[in-house]
Amino acid sequence: QQVRNNLIFAFGQGSGEPASPAYTLDLGVTELVESAAIVQVQTQEDEPTAGTVTLTANYVLRDTATSTVIAVGKRSIPSSFDRPRQEFAAYRAQIDAENRSARELADLLRLSIAQDLAKHGKKA
Repeated sequence: QQVRNNLIFAFGQGSGEPASPAYTLDLGVTELVESAAIVQVQTQEDEPTAGTVTLTANYVLRDTATSTVIAVGKRSIPSSFDRPRQEFAAYRAQIDAENRSARELADLLRLSIAQDLAKHGKKA
């Protein structure tokens, strides 16, 4: 949802969704959260100290008038975060990394879509 909202804001220059868009974008976003670093504590268990959130977007760009596929693409953005021992702080760090990834992925998609449109002689 955040990636979508950021794209609407970027393409609409802050004005929201257009009433009759020239292009449609089918967008699917997945998230993967992994431990990036672990430390051996005094017990037998390893404790994660850092993590990575990776957002991946698959998209299909179509001309609205003809339903012709203009471009198909896939883009990913990783964001690292520290995992402190305090539970809420670790949760908040992960949420911040997810938000950061969503903003950066939307920016990357905006540039990729602009390149796709330029390749096909279309205007944004």
